[in-house]
Amino acid sequence: MTKPPEQDDSTNRIVAVTLDEDSIGRSGPDIEHERAIAIYDLIEQNLFAPEGADGKGPFTLHIGISGNRLMFDIRREDGTPVVAHLLSLTPFRRIVKDYFMICDSYYQAIRTATPDKIEAIDMGRRGIHDEGSRTLQERLKGKVRVDFETSRRLFTLITVLHWKG
Repeated sequence: MTKPPEQDDSTNRIVAVTLDEDSIGRSGPDIEHERAIAIYDLIEQNLFAPEGADGKGPFTLHIGISGNRLMFDIRREDGTPVVAHLLSLTPFRRIVKDYFMICDSYYQAIRTATPDKIEAIDMGRRGIHDEGSRTLQERLKGKVRVDFETSRRLFTLITVLHWKG
């Protein structure tokens, strides 16, 4: 039995990410820091393969919120449009709300709580973040192939778009 050839994912990647400025609310230094790290980490290492693009990347991604939809505007590095996907925000609302609540608890805890309590809150925070990442992967299935780490970083950027200060 022969093994099928592995996909060459060397061009199936994001090289630039922008967030829709009209979608971003006021945010403090913690949120801005999270956004900068997520974008940097995402560009450093990711798997992003839009269906039908046949590995003809790399790609740029513009993320925004339009009404009750999450918009992924995907283009080639030279600006040529590939596809725009609009995803319902409904599956993310509870997760994002829970994520913000636990992040608030975490930021308060790091100022006064014991290391054990901080670690417990952080584990809960990571669990909710993972749930959001899995939900994003499910919503992108059949549209864009992403690995879990790419999905995690994209979910971080989605939470930034929801933040209203």
